[in-house]
Amino acid sequence: MKITLISTLMIMLGYFLMLYGAVGFIQDKRLFSSAPKENLAVIPDKKERFKGAHIIGWVIVIFSVLLFIGAFALGIWDGVRNDFGPPKYFARFLTMLYGMEIYDILFFDWYLLCRSNFFPHFYPETKGIVGPHMFGYNKKAHIIHFIVYIPACALLALVCGVLFS
Repeated sequence: MKITLISTLMIMLGYFLMLYGAVGFIQDKRLFSSAPKENLAVIPDKKERFKGAHIIGWVIVIFSVLLFIGAFALGIWDGVRNDFGPPKYFARFLTMLYGMEIYDILFFDWYLLCRSNFFPHFYPETKGIVGPHMFGYNKKAHIIHFIVYIPACALLALVCGVLFS
């Protein structure tokens, strides 16, 4: 249970760093595909905020991807060490991905998008556009994620159970 929690926290940190690197430093609208259309419409195409900002952003994003990979590697390694079968791997992976999705809903959508000054700090053009009324703009995507994670975790658990048992 402890490793599952640590892995989930690693994913959450990686997810935040990915957003921070993309929004704060890279600032390329192509990376904001899941952002509300209203925000994308007012966000201008920006050049680097300062010399080296894109490099810093990409380093942060690469580190965040490594955190994702590390979280799953830790979960798999611990499963091998503790002789997990597919059901335990499934429970672990589903907990990790559902934890990430709930974090996305509560922290990214409800807090960062609707209640904080995170996006207007980097894009003043979004001031007055972002707010509590935006909560739930992507509920269809979240529902799809919750559904798709079940077979994805089952497949990953089966692969881990077969390969590492």
